Formats: sequence, structure tokens, C-alpha cells
Amino acid sequence: MANLKEGAPAPEFTLPRDGGGTVSLAEFRGKSIVLFFYPKDDTSGCTAESIAFTALASEFAAAGAVVIGMSPDSVKKHDKFAKKYDLSVILAADEDKTVLDQYGVWVEKSMYGRRYMGVERTTVLIDASGIVRRVWEKVKVPGHADEVLAAAKSLSESAAK
Repeated sequence: MANLKEGAPAPEFTLPRDGGGTVSLAEFRGKSIVLFFYPKDDTSGCTAESIAFTALASEFAAAGAVVIGMSPDSVKKHDKFAKKYDLSVILAADEDKTVLDQYGVWVEKSMYGRRYMGVERTTVLIDASGIVRRVWEKVKVPGHADEVLAAAKSLSESAAK
């Protein structure tokens, strides 16, 4: 993830989202944003991660944070995924992978000796003024949402001082 550094401005974006309409970084200025990038709707790890963030949604909201999941899946797939698992997090669709590329998470991967392009599971915590405060690369799902929540609470507390 060479092109995203803590302390740098988060790349702006506006993308279609689940439920219709669009989602953009700019619309949440004044709140912190948890942006989690995941490979594919309705796969085991991505489902577990999305459910974990949804389970903590009210706590993220209490910490002044908005949670946005992003993958290259279509809005139609996001809608089906959100409905199937009763997800409350925003799901952004980056089908042309422009934003995934800007954030450095669209990378060459390898499985069983086969090389392919895909999303590296990554989470970015962006502060209320649009600055990247924390980056989690190559995320392991168990316990991850709790760790991100702790960082979001800490960011909220330091902003309140």
C-alpha cells in the first residue's frame, strides 16, 4: 500500500452505494470515517467482517465515526449482500477500481501459484478533516472491528480535547 500514508489527506471519492444514490468522503466532513476495503460480497471473510462492523455500528456512531465498506462489486450485488445479512454499514461500489487503486488496495495477488489482481483487505481511519490517521493492511478479520472501534474512540477523544 505504497501510496497511502498516515498523516496524508485521504483521496476524495464519490461512488454509487447500496440502496441507491452515492457516497462521498466530502459528505462526512466533520466526522471520522472508517473505510474498509474488502475483496467480494458474500464470501466468508468479507461477510464476517461486514457483520462485525454492523454489530458495532451504534458504537462507531457514538464515537462520531461513519463506517463505509468498499469493493469492486456492483450496487446490485451490494444490495443483495446487505439484505441477506441485514448489514447497516454503507457499501460503496467501485466497479472500475479507480478508488481502490487510489488507496493502493487493488494489488497483484497470488493463490496456488496463479497471479491475479484483487483487493487487499485493508482498513483506513480518516479523521474529521479528511486526514488518514491509521491504516491496517492485510487485515485478519477476527477482532479487527473491535480494534478499529478502539482507534475511532481514541481519535474522537483526542479531537474533543
